[in-house]
Amino acid sequence: MFVAARDQVSCDLAGEAAILHLGSGTYYSLDRVGARVWSLVQSSTSFRRIRDTLLAEYDVTAERLEQDLTELLNVLLAERLIEVQYDSAH
Repeated sequence: MFVAARDQVSCDLAGEAAILHLGSGTYYSLDRVGARVWSLVQSSTSFRRIRDTLLAEYDVTAERLEQDLTELLNVLLAERLIEVQYDSAH
């Protein structure tokens, strides 16, 4: 499950997202699709749920979406803007 990191603040800027990492002081911006992903990770959510939501909302192939989503989530993880939470039932 993915969830937004605690040491960041973000806001909506006309459908795009602005994120400030409090630890590093680095500012990030996301376009409309990235902002939609960001809104979905505000509460703990799975890759599948994000993918399925975006497939329903955007005209894109599943293959392209999965590739782009994986890339974005990897960047957000690398920049410590999101965290992975493991289900304690597994």
